[in-house]
Amino acid sequence: MSAVTLDRAAADRGPGSRPRRRPGRTALRLAPLLPAVALMAVFLAGPVLWSFYGSLTNQALTGYRAANPEFVGLDNYASLVADGDFWKAVVLTVVFVGASAVVGQNVLGMALALLLRAAARPLRAVVSALVVVAWVLPEIVAAFALYAFFSTDGTLNQVLGWVGLTGPTWLITFPMLAVVLANVWRGTAFSMMVYGAALSEVPPDVTEAAAIDGATGPQRFFRITLPMIRRSVSTNLMLTTLQTLAVFTLIWVMTGGGPGTDSSTLPVLAYQEAFKFAQVGYGTAIATVTLLVGAVFSIVYIRVLKPEVD
Repeated sequence: MSAVTLDRAAADRGPGSRPRRRPGRTALRLAPLLPAVALMAVFLAGPVLWSFYGSLTNQALTGYRAANPEFVGLDNYASLVADGDFWKAVVLTVVFVGASAVVGQNVLGMALALLLRAAARPLRAVVSALVVVAWVLPEIVAAFALYAFFSTDGTLNQVLGWVGLTGPTWLITFPMLAVVLANVWRGTAFSMMVYGAALSEVPPDVTEAAAIDGATGPQRFFRITLPMIRRSVSTNLMLTTLQTLAVFTLIWVMTGGGPGTDSSTLPVLAYQEAFKFAQVGYGTAIATVTLLVGAVFSIVYIRVLKPEVD
């Protein structure tokens, strides 16, 4: 079909008219997506829906209710609202995610990425390797290493003893501080790599022009660099938040959620209720609430940090 014919067809439709949709052609284009949609429905939506159903039952880990759970409606959620340990776990989860992921990993990761850009190549390689080692370690190995570091006779108190100081029992006196620092140490490398890649995409001409115009270093970072890497910031915030929200092994190995419930975040509390106290339905309700908390965080990040011009 010639260009003249196409122009005539467009003129016949009139100004502002939309091209006709062809249902058969649209279905043909969507067909390759069907296997991916089917896999997501089976392996993603399926477990979520089954988890939600399980939270509406009184299923136990053993005994009669393990084989024949009964539908109890919203009773588990009503019990959660009246449970003081649940609200304490919600607060501890927000503190853990906010301190270790939103502030710790992101701020420290950005600072390291900025410093490494100006560092000499050998120093950059050494620091990058040391930071990345913490990230590539299996979570269970990192958890045992950090337990040895923060324990009463561990590395930290040994170092403090060399300078005449007596360290506290970190995992008992300051359990949340210990697990927050541990998660910052373990997850900062991911943020550093994301921000390092984003900063490398910022054209140096832009910041150099701002420097010639008299902009200071903080002004160039907050008014030029940060807006240009806004999408990377949004993506990294969402990923680190969701990863931290699901952290279980690190806390369980270091403190077991204790002493008492002083470091029991929502994943730890869900595990305790389901497998320690054998209330699988109640523990599943806590897990469902954790899932909703993660969804709320994701929506907030997408709304607040959405680029103004796509």
